[in-house]
Amino acid sequence: MKVNYQKMMKIAVFCSANEAIDPDFFELTEELGQWMARNGHELVFGGCNLGLMESIGKAVHQAGGRTIGMIPTIIEQNGQVSDYVDVNMPCADLSDRKEIMLAQADAIIALPGGIGTLDEIFTVAAGRTIGYHRKPIILYNMKGFWSSLIDLLDDMQERGVIRGHWSDYLTVANSLDDIKSIMA
Repeated sequence: MKVNYQKMMKIAVFCSANEAIDPDFFELTEELGQWMARNGHELVFGGCNLGLMESIGKAVHQAGGRTIGMIPTIIEQNGQVSDYVDVNMPCADLSDRKEIMLAQADAIIALPGGIGTLDEIFTVAAGRTIGYHRKPIILYNMKGFWSSLIDLLDDMQERGVIRGHWSDYLTVANSLDDIKSIMA
């Protein structure tokens, strides 16, 4: 699905808060963040100072972009708030964080991540399937990270348990150029 976004957008990024992951994911995340800032897009993210979450915040912020962090109370209490959060939007918990991020965002990009990222992806995708929003949700398939999930979705599609086709709700991008094309 192509969406025409020639204007500034708020882009929510779901991603890992772990450090011990493929270093290429950090490089590709920085590239995405720099592109966002150069094009006037604002980052909506979890606001944590770990992993890809810190990487995207730092890249956008240092390239002159604006970052909006949805900071759950427990993250703040644990001293894990990123120094690259320009606007801090406190929230009660992870469910509250997802709801606020979706409300703030014009589009969603999912980078490599774990259980929390999967929860975020499927919460917003489920909302889209029943008409709560029409925001694009992009799986940034860095180095094939989401390929096994895509295979699972294809299998579920083949078994008839997904209404419509899963690609009606989720778009796969294998590169930043794909993201640019989807958003152009």
